[in-house]
Amino acid sequence: MYKLLIKQFFRSKTVLLAFGILMLLGILGISTGKQFLNQKQTAIEKTTEKQRKHIENQVHLHKDDIGLLLYYLKFSFINNLQPTAGIAIGQSDVNPHIQNVKILNLEGQKYDTDLVNPMRLQVGNLDLSFLIIFLFPLVIIALNFNILSEEEENGTWKMVTLQGKSTFQYLIMKLSIRLVFVSIVLAVLFILAKVILSIPFSSDFINMIIISYIYIFFWFALCFFVIILRNSSNTNAITLLTSWLVLVVFLPVLVNNYITNKYPVGEALSMTIKQRDEYHKRWDTDKQETMKKFYAHYPQFSKYKVEDKGFSWVWYYAMQQMGDDESKLERSQMYDKIEKRAELSKQIAQFFPPLQIQLSMNTIANTSLAQHVKFLNATSDFHERKRLDFYPRIFENENVNSVDWKNYKPEFFKAENNFSLIKTIIPILLLTLILLGSSLLIHFRK
Repeated sequence: MYKLLIKQFFRSKTVLLAFGILMLLGILGISTGKQFLNQKQTAIEKTTEKQRKHIENQVHLHKDDIGLLLYYLKFSFINNLQPTAGIAIGQSDVNPHIQNVKILNLEGQKYDTDLVNPMRLQVGNLDLSFLIIFLFPLVIIALNFNILSEEEENGTWKMVTLQGKSTFQYLIMKLSIRLVFVSIVLAVLFILAKVILSIPFSSDFINMIIISYIYIFFWFALCFFVIILRNSSNTNAITLLTSWLVLVVFLPVLVNNYITNKYPVGEALSMTIKQRDEYHKRWDTDKQETMKKFYAHYPQFSKYKVEDKGFSWVWYYAMQQMGDDESKLERSQMYDKIEKRAELSKQIAQFFPPLQIQLSMNTIANTSLAQHVKFLNATSDFHERKRLDFYPRIFENENVNSVDWKNYKPEFFKAENNFSLIKTIIPILLLTLILLGSSLLIHFRK
């Protein structure tokens, strides 16, 4: 019986079409991820060489004044994306992964981004995570919606009943064939992704595989629940497609709008304006007032005095510092709201598997907005280290040639995610078990 069902399954044109679509789009998605990673890697390589040439040129042009030299010098801080980012690109195509910063006020430099075609951003990237979250459920629905109703409508279900076979076992056999088929296709795509994207067999990659399969099981459980209600094929198709539309499209948009309105980030604009105003108005402010605030921030530099008349690099860099210091409150409030958005998204996503999987994959791949905020915070630390390194050199007017500029190379951000596999899969498993339990209850009651 099982062999006959397998033969019958693979004779269906729907199966061949589903296999062709999944493999074609899967390879296209993996290729998109590969192209994305290659672009980022090329940018990193160019940045390393560019910084070396940039420092050499600026040192040659401004070899007599280290204060003027540091006005022009930029230092690169890089968020080196993991290979798993090729599976879940997330928001890393919008947010810059390289920060080129001077030791001037930082907030105005943080949010410079790459030039990207806006039409491409609007359409988005077809990565493997998109295929798993959006298209695999549609294929599962197409393969399962009529496995019982079609036989009832064609009159063949009575033959199964008359043969004395367990109708429930027969139904499970048909479902299992489809489950194995989809699982094999998903496994093939992950193997291709591992090879093409050069992904190490790490815990992050394993976690991605696990949550993907659990997500697939959820959709099979949902199909089983709808099938067991024994409605017509048309009703099953409409019910399942509506479920897909609500879970995958409508609810994520609704949740996003709710969270955006609950935590509006108005501080982004006010922070930018304030840091600019605080710097520019220092030109017309008493120098000693500026220096008093600067000394309060850096007591170790209080020995460097400034005259009321004439230009001084100590005073100039103190002005730059004020731009960051005075906008610190807005920056903290903005990051706090972003963290609250991320936390609320996690809480709501527990009840909606598609949203949960999407957030989880982005977290694993370090391509979420929360991960980018961590990179921006690390950029602030990187910028502060550069300031503390160069301020004494500038204030003491050191000779430019006394610094070994070859040691100043791009630094890399070490990304860490707080992904918890158990916390992620438990809600989805519970929903899956509830659907399966309800299906069994309905079946044995009829």
